[in-house]
Amino acid sequence: MHFFYIDEAGCNLRDLTHPESPIFVLGGLVVKDKGWNKTHTEYEKIISSYFKGTIPANFELHSHQLLSPNGEGDFLNHPRTDRLNLAQAVLKLVADRGHHFCLLPVEKSVLSAFDTKDVRNKAHVELKTPYLLCYDNLIDTIEAFIRNERGQSARGMVIIDEKDAIKTEIETLTKFRRFHPTASKRIKWISEFSYPIDSKKNPMIQISDLACFVTKKFYGIEKGYHNTYPPAAKTFYRDTYLLVHERLIKNGFSKEEGRYSEYYNNFMEAIIPKPSYGWKRKNY
Repeated sequence: MHFFYIDEAGCNLRDLTHPESPIFVLGGLVVKDKGWNKTHTEYEKIISSYFKGTIPANFELHSHQLLSPNGEGDFLNHPRTDRLNLAQAVLKLVADRGHHFCLLPVEKSVLSAFDTKDVRNKAHVELKTPYLLCYDNLIDTIEAFIRNERGQSARGMVIIDEKDAIKTEIETLTKFRRFHPTASKRIKWISEFSYPIDSKKNPMIQISDLACFVTKKFYGIEKGYHNTYPPAAKTFYRDTYLLVHERLIKNGFSKEEGRYSEYYNNFMEAIIPKPSYGWKRKNY
């Protein structure tokens, strides 16, 4: 069994013009069932070490608190270098443990401007709602990963950090994909969808939040939305996103096949941001 944790960053639901969130990202950590307990233990060691053995009561890693200019919450006024090192240590743990990420970013301004009238066979998806659009596509990515990379007996469980405002839409979309009128598009390899009992007790959701946040910042920088950031901040987000990028089960979106598929694929190709040439070695 593989667990696929789904969180998001830059989500303003159907608002595609929010100035502080030009990039939306959905996705998170991919963990093998046999590796969960060890990864949980190693994560707690990293957090405990950061807090010198005394983790704050009811601690939960919130990326926006960890990576705000002066720190917030449990990280208020903590040295910036310490906080940046913690972010990278958490993401390095994913590679050290042999886990992966499954993520999909969207550039909201491009999505807002795109005329979707020619996109066919996607009436079950709100094409202009980033969360639902990415969720539908990530289902295809997860299904393909399990089928092609993990074998006939493998199955996946998708664990979604609850999004109350569109919970009904998410559940309706999930049900549609289970009973899709086209048999080849029905969910076969994902055995269950569920919600975490408590994100405070589930570090995998917290790691997913961090991966989404860093990815959102990186693509915001690459697409020119954060030109006022100092070079050191841009370099940090590039280097930290690289830790995520190198563990992606798929870079980009899952393409549709069959009649009229080119319209959807062209649409997704347009709205998914890509980094600039030579981004891994860029000097800001």
